[in-house]
Amino acid sequence: MNVIRFTDADFEQQRRRLAAPSSLFDPDIEQRTRQVVEAVKARGDAALCELTHRFDGAQLTASQFRIRAEELQAAVAHTSNELREAIANAERNLRNFSTKSLRRGWSAKNPQGGKVGEKYDPFGRVGIYIPGGTAPLVSTVLMTVTLAKVAGCREIVVCTPCNARGEVNPGILYAADVAGATEIYRAGGAQAIAAMAFGTSTISKVHKIFGPGNAYVVAAKRLLFGQVAVDLLPGPSEVLIIADETARPEFIAADLLAQAEHGSGHERTWLITTCGRLLGEIQAALERQLSSLSRQDFIRKALDDNGWLIHLESMEEAVRMANDLAPEHCEIMAKKAAAIAQQITTAGALCLGHFTPNVLGDYVAGPSHVLPTGGAGASFAGLTVDQFQRRTSLIQYDRAALAKSVATIQKFAQVEGLDAHGRSATIRLEE
Repeated sequence: MNVIRFTDADFEQQRRRLAAPSSLFDPDIEQRTRQVVEAVKARGDAALCELTHRFDGAQLTASQFRIRAEELQAAVAHTSNELREAIANAERNLRNFSTKSLRRGWSAKNPQGGKVGEKYDPFGRVGIYIPGGTAPLVSTVLMTVTLAKVAGCREIVVCTPCNARGEVNPGILYAADVAGATEIYRAGGAQAIAAMAFGTSTISKVHKIFGPGNAYVVAAKRLLFGQVAVDLLPGPSEVLIIADETARPEFIAADLLAQAEHGSGHERTWLITTCGRLLGEIQAALERQLSSLSRQDFIRKALDDNGWLIHLESMEEAVRMANDLAPEHCEIMAKKAAAIAQQITTAGALCLGHFTPNVLGDYVAGPSHVLPTGGAGASFAGLTVDQFQRRTSLIQYDRAALAKSVATIQKFAQVEGLDAHGRSATIRLEE
């Protein structure tokens, strides 16, 4: 990992490197993604078949994209009892958490006597992207589809990549079926996002797209915003750990390794500490633990390219840097962790204390692990169930309430030079 200290002569230069744009804003990735999106827009299923062959190696016809009922039955048969139990435990926590987060309609009288309020309806048809690749994210199925089901979405479309033989991980299929997906397609990458946004003969257009993905998937969501609604920009994974002298190096190393193993090469990890001795201890712990892990090559690349051990002078400086970086996950292993957490205002999720590894949020705690990355946390929150709900405002006046409001209406209409606006109210009060 890269090491910087506040005493380094080039500390400010190094600090600026930390805030360099992430892969979410790579112009080359955006240009290649744009070509994929335009191909699907112009040629629909034909482009989807070609791109699936190019990127995933599978030679499919349009009729083979949708997962059939017998494939779901086979996935059930291949799912161990242990995985079924894990899925059930996580799904239960997610469902309970999401139920408490649902938005509910309300109404009230304003001072003029008009009835105003809001109502919330689930989106009718939503699209959910589930990454595949080197790490089939079964947990992400639950972190997205469960929320759509709790919100009451009638049609829940899942797209996920297949392998070169056209197969989808059975754990993903089982979890999607249990969580409530109504359609599942073996389609991945930016081309799947484009298919859900524009619609093809095989995959009908959705109203809103959810879910994380690699830099190309996130670029597609950015490019298609407006053509379709999107949730947020959850790209390659990130973790930032704030630690003081009470932190355990072995714990910190384990959490850094966990975030670096996803495999895209664009993962980002930061350790910020006020305790200088921790940096050397963590480096030693990383090497000890790395030798026993199965994805060493992925991890080393991520840590070498985007892994940072940072020594700062004070906890105030640590908080300031954390807010500047706006990390996806922020762990706090320090005294007064709750007080420090109150000062962190841009993280996607906060994990407090020495016994709250981020993997709890990844798998089982209850909140969704779909979170903003690449600095987007400064503007976006993580995925919540209310994002599957569409808000509509309600207004109802009677004649008396309108009469009490007409003077205000006329003044605004006069100032804006829109006399027809004022007339649409006064005409209702004429005998």
